Amino acid sequence: MIFDPITICTLELQNRFVRSATHEFLAEEDGTPTSRLGDLYEELAKNEVGLIITGYSYVLPGGQSDIYQQGIYDDRFIEPYRKITEKVHRYKSKIALQIVHGGRQASVSDEYPVPMAPSEVKDSHSAVMPREMTEQEILEVIEAFTKAAVRAKKAGFDGVQLHCAHGFLLSNFISPYTNRRTDRWGGSVENRSRIITEIVRRIKEEAGDSFPVLVKLNATDGFQPCCSKAELGLDIYQAVEIAKLLEKAGVCAIEVSGGIGEAGGVTIRTAINNPAKEAYFKDCSKAIKSAVNIPVILVGGIRSLSVINDLLENGSADLISMSRAFISEPDIVLKFKSGNVKKARCVSCNLCFDPEGISCNFQFE
Repeated sequence: MIFDPITICTLELQNRFVRSATHEFLAEEDGTPTSRLGDLYEELAKNEVGLIITGYSYVLPGGQSDIYQQGIYDDRFIEPYRKITEKVHRYKSKIALQIVHGGRQASVSDEYPVPMAPSEVKDSHSAVMPREMTEQEILEVIEAFTKAAVRAKKAGFDGVQLHCAHGFLLSNFISPYTNRRTDRWGGSVENRSRIITEIVRRIKEEAGDSFPVLVKLNATDGFQPCCSKAELGLDIYQAVEIAKLLEKAGVCAIEVSGGIGEAGGVTIRTAINNPAKEAYFKDCSKAIKSAVNIPVILVGGIRSLSVINDLLENGSADLISMSRAFISEPDIVLKFKSGNVKKARCVSCNLCFDPEGISCNFQFE
């Protein structure tokens, strides 16, 4: 099944492999994407990755979370991105721009000394206390995401993915741990999801109803059951309800992930050295897939072709998303297809997250 084509809204994909969004450290200081990014994505397209999702691109200057992160907060980014999408479209691959605001995980600077978030909940991982957003700021963020999507369309992207996971702003809203609001943006699952459904609605108004909008969704904050934060955190039952709301709003596909920094070691796990450790969000993905009719994408330490086939055959997902495996082997799809390998060589060491540009730095024997 993994080599079978699939359609996501208007996107006809040549196979079910997805390159999951990964921060590449390949933009200029102001967020301008570089030609090195284009070369990276072109290499993936050349090697028949069905859908390439870019590293996260911030929609407002105050929403940047890391150095050399690409931006999409200004029209001047359209042309550099267009050069990138043109490279990818020389092949059959499709490419979507992931868009994000850092929220309480945004970088602190002289210009932006205090990050904003739904509520004033201290980030125990960074020790930063964000300030609570005003109603006007929430509306401004919705418009910033909308304008970012319009820019992405003008730049030739085949769609956008809203980053609603991993402790960034939109995932801050959907989690009751980070969202303690009592107005229309907090409380119930529907209220906590409102900022996302409003963004989707506005993108459809401005970019057209047929422009694909995908979502990367936290299915859990990742706190252990014994932790007191678990009583306040996002769980799979709430995530299923959120997924239904996203489908109703017109989202094309949901990529299932999980974890925030404070939970520790949940999102990008190391030492994935046997199939039993792969696909660590598969139960969450299966629960969401059983509740919605749109395609579900699964990410999380997937390495083996046998695991991939099992996930698709048993209804855990419709598409398989990988990140570190593609960093180590951009041609892993063709290797799987030819029968040359049954498992990616990636050892999940996380040495690839290099501020000089993402690359596999493990010394293989």
